[in-house]
Amino acid sequence: MELENEGSAGKFERFLFLMIPIIFTLVLLGVLLTLFNMDIRNNVLEVANKIPILEKWVPDPPADPSKPKEESKKQEVSSATTIKELKAQLAQQEENLKKVTDEKTAQDTKVQALESQIEGMKKEAETTEASTEEAEDPYQKQVSDLAKLYAGMKASKAAPIMENLTTEEMVQIFSVMSKASKTAILEKMDPQKAADVTIKLKETTSSSDMAIAALQSRLKKDAGTTATATTSTNLDKEKLNQTFSSMTPANAASLLGEMYKISPDKVVTIMNTVSDSVRSSILGEMTKNDSAQTAKIVNRLMGAK
Repeated sequence: MELENEGSAGKFERFLFLMIPIIFTLVLLGVLLTLFNMDIRNNVLEVANKIPILEKWVPDPPADPSKPKEESKKQEVSSATTIKELKAQLAQQEENLKKVTDEKTAQDTKVQALESQIEGMKKEAETTEASTEEAEDPYQKQVSDLAKLYAGMKASKAAPIMENLTTEEMVQIFSVMSKASKTAILEKMDPQKAADVTIKLKETTSSSDMAIAALQSRLKKDAGTTATATTSTNLDKEKLNQTFSSMTPANAASLLGEMYKISPDKVVTIMNTVSDSVRSSILGEMTKNDSAQTAKIVNRLMGAK
């Protein structure tokens, strides 16, 4: 037993003899690493913490004080960049807002100018309308008053009176009469006359044309149904010849030109009564005034219609 105990003690002593220097070296190395190189210590602790069983006995490595500073610097740089971008966006938004404000101001100015122009046009139109009413043709006013007079009468009494007028005169009066009054009077008129008036009403254009037609129809009716302008006696031809031969060609041409608008047949008759030299002079002056009308007269003189 003593021999066995001595053998066991000798093995343990040899083990301690071998392990003590190793342990001392490791401890010394750890102390030196701890004092002079914190990064290696932290790396060793990080590696030890990754070992499943050893991690329970090994403490966590301390946080690196330089990392928060670096992260803080990065965060400051990121914040500065973000602030710079936000300022740029804010400046862009302010510029866009200014543009929109300027456009709105310009639009408001245009609207005000258009409104002023419209008001001016309205006032001008009102002034023109008022001046037109003041300067109304007395003849047309008389026609309107006459239409109101017939419209105020009973249709059964107004219709026989109007039937004594010429068709053109009735058309002129009906044109300024209300639809209800016009219908009531036409119902009481002779059917044929009512039909003639209706056709003429459809063909009428302007009040001046109706006035001219009414005056011409009244002249024809007053003159009678016979053609007094056309005569076959030598005495009338001689008088016409003397009259237009004594006039200057320019005056004769102007008179015959206006007369042709009313009665072309009378102009052709007069041109047939004068001599060839007088006719030639008158036609020359008429050509200067209205060549198309002169061509029609010459065509009629040659026998065409």
